[in-house]
Amino acid sequence: MIDNAGVLSPGPGRLLRLLADAEAVTWALLLLGMTLKYLTRTTDLGVSIAGPVHGFVFLAYCVVVLVVGVDQRWGARRMVLGLASAVPPFTTIPFERWVRRRGLAGERWRLRESGARTAVERALAAVLRRPLPSAVVALLVVGAVFSALLAIGPPVG
Repeated sequence: MIDNAGVLSPGPGRLLRLLADAEAVTWALLLLGMTLKYLTRTTDLGVSIAGPVHGFVFLAYCVVVLVVGVDQRWGARRMVLGLASAVPPFTTIPFERWVRRRGLAGERWRLRESGARTAVERALAAVLRRPLPSAVVALLVVGAVFSALLAIGPPVG
């Protein structure tokens, strides 16, 4: 979809699907990397590359779930379910299909076109009206969170 400013802007359903698929693909790459590192003991290169990529896509998926959830007026339970779907491997895809079958994330951003009621909705409406600068800011924020998490270090089991 092309927005009023002539910028290509995917609707909420398409954006959710894109990130759900990307999150599942990066899970697969991370699991492959872990297999090579821990089972075959051949290389840890897969984990070194796929781990950070998956972490970044995981955070981006969580942001998209929250943005779509607020825009489409999902309840807290549905948003938590969407966030939780990113934790077990590959469950973002069934969650996205469930959302699509029920028509819970359409082609149009509701807040771009109609009045926002809450402060969160007003902030999101401003973001949706300026998708390109907002996407740059969102990537910078996700990148900052990602960098902070990398500085903390990987989870230790």
